Amino acid sequence: MSPTAGRSRDPSRGRERATRILDAAEDLLLRHGARRVTVEDVAVGANIGKGTVYLHWETREKLFAAVFDRAVARAMSELLVAMRTRPSTCLPHQFAHDYFLAVMHRPLLRGLLLADPELLGRLARQHDPAWDERHHLVSERYFRLLAEYGVLRAELGADEVAYAFQATFEGFVRAEGELVGGESASPRAAAQPAVATLERRADLLARTVELAFENSRPVTADELRSLAADVVDLFTDLVDRRGFADLVDLVDRAELGAPAAS
Repeated sequence: MSPTAGRSRDPSRGRERATRILDAAEDLLLRHGARRVTVEDVAVGANIGKGTVYLHWETREKLFAAVFDRAVARAMSELLVAMRTRPSTCLPHQFAHDYFLAVMHRPLLRGLLLADPELLGRLARQHDPAWDERHHLVSERYFRLLAEYGVLRAELGADEVAYAFQATFEGFVRAEGELVGGESASPRAAAQPAVATLERRADLLARTVELAFENSRPVTADELRSLAADVVDLFTDLVDRRGFADLVDLVDRAELGAPAAS
């Protein structure tokens, strides 16, 4: 169910209200985890009635899923804008660097990737098969594009690199989660790792990916622009197919640098 669809005479008021609901739900999820947060809690945090929350989302789980979708969409927005303005972002090592920082600066995404049961609650056990399949196909196509442009090491197949890249990336994310989530970590450190140290670990991830998977031959400027355009199209399609645009205030198409929907 799309929030505010046909529910408000003033679309801007409906969007503002839905944004307040999402903001309140995100804050409560980060502080208490999904199991301990009720729709009543969200309504109080957004300063609205409980029934108004249900005008936007039919169930608590759909509301929480929208909160995580918004976090994913914002991270994807950053990456798409970066690829349009700095084509080298589409290369595996730079993509890993920027995506790692996007995830680590968003505790919701960190918990989502780590399948944190405390944060996610029942959502940790729920999967969307269509989304999982689409994500897999986009990943497969991304690495095949890299192979076609000669970015990957010749002795490695695109499927092999896709598997190894994901394992490497998730390993870094998991290690970071242990660094900030252990018993000795302070609440402040757990909420936001030190930026300078985090940047250095992102650099280490990028260097690992570059040495392990990328060809030493430099990519020409023309090749890089063409590759970046293809990757942007690929990831924009993923965002559109997920239906992020149907959820209020997740990501404006202009923010993605894409043309407005007709």
